[in-house]
Amino acid sequence: MLIDTHAHLDFPEFAGDLDSVLQRAKEAGVGKIIAIGTTLQSSRIAIRFAEQYPEIYAVVGIHPTSVSEEGEDFISELRKLADHPKVVAIGETGLDYHHLPSSLRKQEISEAAFGAASTETIESDLRDDAEMAAQSIAFEQHLELAVTLAKNVVIHQRDAWIDTIKILRPYSPHLRGVFHCFNGSMEQAQEAIDLGHYVSFTGIVTFRNAEDLRQTAASLPVDRVMVETDAPYLAPVPYRGKRCEPAFVRETAAVIATTRNLSLDSFSAETTKNAERFFGL
Repeated sequence: MLIDTHAHLDFPEFAGDLDSVLQRAKEAGVGKIIAIGTTLQSSRIAIRFAEQYPEIYAVVGIHPTSVSEEGEDFISELRKLADHPKVVAIGETGLDYHHLPSSLRKQEISEAAFGAASTETIESDLRDDAEMAAQSIAFEQHLELAVTLAKNVVIHQRDAWIDTIKILRPYSPHLRGVFHCFNGSMEQAQEAIDLGHYVSFTGIVTFRNAEDLRQTAASLPVDRVMVETDAPYLAPVPYRGKRCEPAFVRETAAVIATTRNLSLDSFSAETTKNAERFFGL
């Protein structure tokens, strides 16, 4: 049995055929799916799916890029949602510096408008600072909630490794996190594991240009590795470019198993045991 530890089943890509998606997952040997919340509303939907389908479990949280869109007291609502018996972790939470205001403005500013751009750059930098501060506060609030509720945390990190580890480090003795959709270096993966956390791989590990990532997946302690789809994104080879769905976690697991010189059954058993331990399934 496999467990897809990270899927966004509430996204519109699955609105028309979720039952078929779940049936294909079952046929591929995916026995459990972790539905991930990214906003309060999507967290509620994840719980609703968990109530409707026995194979689905929910994680509730606010994605870092959605923090500014939620009310200031969102953590109180998350606390209520997290009391549900099928909520198995807090997240996804973390830091995302890839989509800061300045990165969006840089795409719009031309050299012809250099004078205006200088002023706008300063304003964008200020907005960046405000956004990063809001994400950091929200990340700590999620971590505090997880410690209070004795739950683990699903972590999103993009272009913010140093700050993510800095915030996470003091909480590491009290909880476990999984760095979902890991696409970093061997050194970063080892740093996370040394703090007691887990690393989860998506279909990226099957891409032709991902040899370094495959070697990282092959070198880590097997008891700290999980697999996921991040559906509907990042479909593995041979489905790359198509909508990703939980059944495809099998391809990701198969590639890592081959790289580790393990059978698919053996590696799947290890990742399933890790997910069951982490999420308390």
